[in-house]
Amino acid sequence: MSSCFQQLLLCPPLHPAEFQTRATFKRRLPCRSLYVDDEDYLVDAPVSVGDGFSFAGGKYSSEEGPSEKWFARGKMVNAYAVKDKSKKAQDPIFGLAMGAASQVSEDYLRWFSVEEGDNQKPAVLLVHGFPSQSYSYRKVLPVLSTDFHVVAFDWLGFGFSDKPQVNYGFNYTMEEYISALTDLVESLGLEKMSIVGQGFAAPLVLEFARRNEDKVDRLVLLNPPVTEQHAKLPSSLSIFTNFLLGEVFVQDPLKAGENPLNECGPYILDEEDAMVYRRPYLMSGSAGFALQAVSKELKKELKGLINNSRQILSDPKWSKRTSVIWGLKDRWLVFSGVKEFTTSAGLQLTELDEVGHHAQEDFPEEVGAALRTCLKRPLLV
Repeated sequence: MSSCFQQLLLCPPLHPAEFQTRATFKRRLPCRSLYVDDEDYLVDAPVSVGDGFSFAGGKYSSEEGPSEKWFARGKMVNAYAVKDKSKKAQDPIFGLAMGAASQVSEDYLRWFSVEEGDNQKPAVLLVHGFPSQSYSYRKVLPVLSTDFHVVAFDWLGFGFSDKPQVNYGFNYTMEEYISALTDLVESLGLEKMSIVGQGFAAPLVLEFARRNEDKVDRLVLLNPPVTEQHAKLPSSLSIFTNFLLGEVFVQDPLKAGENPLNECGPYILDEEDAMVYRRPYLMSGSAGFALQAVSKELKKELKGLINNSRQILSDPKWSKRTSVIWGLKDRWLVFSGVKEFTTSAGLQLTELDEVGHHAQEDFPEEVGAALRTCLKRPLLV
């Protein structure tokens, strides 16, 4: 082992505010333009010290960027009690001690959330899919906040929320996520709300709504998996479940942080926004391990989650006004069968021609307008 590598292993973790520029990152990307292949990317990746496992820093510049601005708009919320905080987290490969971002020192896990709009108006909870962040709703919030009290949050394991190591506070099972969402809603003080659920998080939103019907007004699902053809996890997520190869890829900020979002639709992120999605994977190896755990659980449970969603939505006793918004340029979930199912289940379907799976990132203003229409549509008598 080289002396330089030994020094990297021994370097202590840094607080996010202490990260400094380590290298210049250059990437040739058009702003939300048509998708281009990886061969067209020019990458000069930074090398810096992170949590002792990923060896990566968290910022390319000391200047305030979109990530810092987004964090300043929100707050941290304690929700979901930690089951066992007596052990110190270790990485699952070599048993190395993980950095502070992987440790859970509080009685409750910390969630990042952003709220906009008058809290006296009807509440709307915006739930991002996997993998993504609440940041994806940044341009939707202003569209909805004129009529609603809007709340967006980062799931545990993503964005600014806690990312406890598996077996050290949270295991990222779908059942845990549903239970944790219940606690988060209580901590946010939301007694009655409508919920927007996107992508692979939509089945969790539906099950939460089934268990908490008294708290839920309406549901809007953005590109939810609802047919048998959706039961196979996309390759850009299933790759993270592979033995060894998955462990490597989830520690790559490009493959883990932005590539899945670029590959699920016809557009690519511009550089500033891509940096926001990369940043958790640059800050700590814990973000990658969380993504791997979520991918494994989704691969194992997705078929059952879809069957459960179909049963809920097809149940004649289901009384919650539910709408589906579908981006027809989704490269992860095919549209075939969606229209037939929504018609048979009596769901309102809105089709958006130029939108992909990551709908709120692709055309936020158009998606925001569609959401506002669904949320304000008169209830059926």
